[in-house]
Amino acid sequence: MVAVAVPVAVSDPYDYLVGDQNVESGSIVRVPLGGRSVWGVVWGAGSGQLDPARLKPIQEVSDAPPLSADARAFVDWVAAYTLSPRGMVMKMTIPVAEALAPQKGQSVVAPVAPADPGWRLTPGRLRVLDVAAIIPPLAAGDLAREAGVGAAVVRQMIAAGMLSQNQVRQSAKFHLPQFDRPSPLLSPDQAAAALALRQAVGASFSVTLLDGVTGSGKTEVYLEAVAQCVQNESQALVLLPEISLSAQWLERFRKRFGVEPAVWHSDLTLAQRRDTWRAIAQGEATVIVGARSALFLPYASLGLIVVDEEHDGSFKQEEGVCYHARDMAVVRGKTESVPVLLASATPSLETLVNVQSGKYGVLHLPDRHGDAQMPDTAVIDLRKQPPPRGHWLAPPLIEAMTKTLAEGEQVMLFLNRRGYAPLTLCRGCGHRLQCPHCSAWLVEHRARGRMVCHHCGHWVTPPTVCPDCGQEDSFAACGPGIERIAEEVARLFPDARQCVMASDTITGPEQTSRLIADMAERRIDVLIGTQIVAKGHHFPLLTLVGVVDADLGLEGGDLRAGERTWQLLSQVAGRAGRAQHPGLVLLQSWQPEHPVIQAMLLSDRDGFLKSEQEGRQASGMPPFGRLAAVIVSGKDADPLDDFCRAMARLVPIHASVEVWGPVSAPLSYLRGRHRRRFLVKAPRTFAIQAFLKDWMAHIKPKHDIRIQIDVDPYSFN
Repeated sequence: MVAVAVPVAVSDPYDYLVGDQNVESGSIVRVPLGGRSVWGVVWGAGSGQLDPARLKPIQEVSDAPPLSADARAFVDWVAAYTLSPRGMVMKMTIPVAEALAPQKGQSVVAPVAPADPGWRLTPGRLRVLDVAAIIPPLAAGDLAREAGVGAAVVRQMIAAGMLSQNQVRQSAKFHLPQFDRPSPLLSPDQAAAALALRQAVGASFSVTLLDGVTGSGKTEVYLEAVAQCVQNESQALVLLPEISLSAQWLERFRKRFGVEPAVWHSDLTLAQRRDTWRAIAQGEATVIVGARSALFLPYASLGLIVVDEEHDGSFKQEEGVCYHARDMAVVRGKTESVPVLLASATPSLETLVNVQSGKYGVLHLPDRHGDAQMPDTAVIDLRKQPPPRGHWLAPPLIEAMTKTLAEGEQVMLFLNRRGYAPLTLCRGCGHRLQCPHCSAWLVEHRARGRMVCHHCGHWVTPPTVCPDCGQEDSFAACGPGIERIAEEVARLFPDARQCVMASDTITGPEQTSRLIADMAERRIDVLIGTQIVAKGHHFPLLTLVGVVDADLGLEGGDLRAGERTWQLLSQVAGRAGRAQHPGLVLLQSWQPEHPVIQAMLLSDRDGFLKSEQEGRQASGMPPFGRLAAVIVSGKDADPLDDFCRAMARLVPIHASVEVWGPVSAPLSYLRGRHRRRFLVKAPRTFAIQAFLKDWMAHIKPKHDIRIQIDVDPYSFN
């Protein structure tokens, strides 16, 4: 009898009978569950709480490698920390059921020895035997092509017993990176950092922050640690925030190691996910680059974890199992006793506080690589130099663009707002076009002829008649999105070649590669983009960056609003002047005296972060305190509010804990469900999970009401 953890929303494993099958802890097995069959993982001995006569037997044992004790311990830790069912965490470890079925071998043929004197040997058959004698076994069709004969000749030889046919495991699809290829010439600072990272690989658990300005060559430095990991015959995992957009990173990897890494993200086909999962589990994929979910895969011999752009909000998952991949990467590194490297030009406050406390080490790259210098930054005060009415680019920015384009250099305009306009309203009655499923406005995407909700994906064709007052052609676009900026650029610079870069226009590596090539070969003069333009791209001829609305993101109740805005503006600014030509960054702002804008203007990173840290510490907010969000949702508002009031009455009393709420979430209606929030605040050393478990133990949700817990929330929507 064994306990099998199954990939459904339950925490406790179920008992199954083993029979005469050979299983061990970690074995991946197929078991019956509620009228269907699922793949699960043997978690240990059965509980023995049920009569064996009532238990069902294991149906099948996968030939995939067992899940290691370290991997199982990691699943248990994440489940306990996030208060998620173990089965849902484990589902991220074995997400491809097709990879778990016993693998079919490849059919190959080889000559039979000794030869039979009675064989009828035609010239074609002799060629087949001669070729088969000097090369490894091949599939029948491949052998026929190598020998220059028809497939029928090989089939007849198999039937006559001249060739034997066997099943062999298919060869690996991932080639070993060539770790001994010459590496790029490193500066003294880079070489010193690379040496320290190489020495950390293979030396047990540690966490190191690689803190380097934009353009300092952090990628080339940590690829030296990856090379050491490959040389040690271990696996290296590199987590990127936007793997589907990381064409330049993949090209750097190819140049350094001569091969492609294994890639893991949601855009892979089912066959690619199956083959990649198998190769990782069997140790055939040596370097894996992936999105946050790659952290949970079953590595055969993990030796290094790199979290690039560790500050990026994309590493936080806010649905299902709520976790932050940066923090869980540190946990997995500790569980597996391997080093963890965090890389960023704008490190998160959480990471910097861990460096200050001595928990993490740090390596600095204070200068850009080669002769490149950090760009100059200036602020355009929109109160004094506003754009003309109905326009969005201020005169100083237009003047700088004119000069830059005249000199044959490139311009980037940044606005973190997709579409044409964020709001559309009726001039006659003021009616605003809103999503019927969310408390959010529909965003006009004029290029696609749609009004789109960015939260649930609902879209409609722009109406010609107001549904409230019936007035025709009365709708007006309010505010700019990047499509509207592109429209203004086309009017101002009709000869300039422009491109819009956003998550809905650049959807994968191929499109990203084409855009990068177009920028490098100067087929684009003006690049207009949202936050994805800040994801580590290197454009050598880009010298001017204009931020259309530098204040966007500073308002609201988000405790990280200032930090996030500073990080985003710093990353965007870092795209300018990365080669021989000096760069200039112009920030359009209505509040140039804001600490974030002043930090950008004065390049005062340390002063800004010190002020941010002091404010968080004084209020007991993360990273100096603990937060947990409890989001309660339901289809009907009144029963939901009654339920939340009942929840509030059951909050455990503890002198160190504050519970705020229930209140309507900022997105109070999302995907057809009303949402309410509680926020739990506690000291840093307080066991907030135990408090939450005690509270939830007294609550029984009704059939329509869902409760989601987010320990360490990063957004407050």
